[in-house]
Amino acid sequence: MAVKTASLVEANSEDYVTYLLSVFREETWLHDALRRWGAEERLHGEALAAWAHRVDPGFDFTERLARFREGYRLPLEATESVRGSRAGELLARCVVECGTSSYYSAIRDATEEPVLKQIAHLIAGDEFRHFKLFYDTLKKFDPQDSLGLFAKLKVTLSRVNETEDDELSFAFHCANNDPSIPYDREKSMLAYSKRAYRNYRYGHLARAISMMLKAVGLAPHGVIAQVTQRGAWWLWEKRARKLERIAA
Repeated sequence: MAVKTASLVEANSEDYVTYLLSVFREETWLHDALRRWGAEERLHGEALAAWAHRVDPGFDFTERLARFREGYRLPLEATESVRGSRAGELLARCVVECGTSSYYSAIRDATEEPVLKQIAHLIAGDEFRHFKLFYDTLKKFDPQDSLGLFAKLKVTLSRVNETEDDELSFAFHCANNDPSIPYDREKSMLAYSKRAYRNYRYGHLARAISMMLKAVGLAPHGVIAQVTQRGAWWLWEKRARKLERIAA
């Protein structure tokens, strides 16, 4: 179920490319890289969907993706970043790539199915490269937008909190429920989170935290990193236990 959900989110990259090309319309030197990024994200979705169809021949990826795209839309009319600046937009993309790299690493290490393990391994590597793309680009924009540490932390925490927004919950609903079943955001989010949380180990979350700290300009290793990683893992385990109790 989690793999089907991921296939829809990854394959919806076309809208993200449209949005980013609008936000960075003057930075034509970045356009080809953004299009390549979007194409790779689309391939991730197709690879995950192919595996899901192999396990469940009744999974109609094209129909499910169309339903997801119809019900979940990005602000394609925007001409400025919803993060307040282009540097903020790039930082938010870094946060997303941190999360996806750790997510697919977690799936790779949790599954015993060899094909899914290989797919997740390759996607995790791509997502790490995508982090580097947005991080390197952020370094070019930072002198222009001069985001301070507080502003960077605000963007980072805001984007982390958005992991429980409608994108994932609605994708889970579309990927796993019959069209006749009404969308229940809370129920879908709980069902998705329960499956996602159980795959993680401390190292997966710790690596994501280190990458985020690097993106905001803090040392990815050391005392701050260790305290943040341990605190995040404590909250993660608490949330995972709560999800299991609710499911029971």
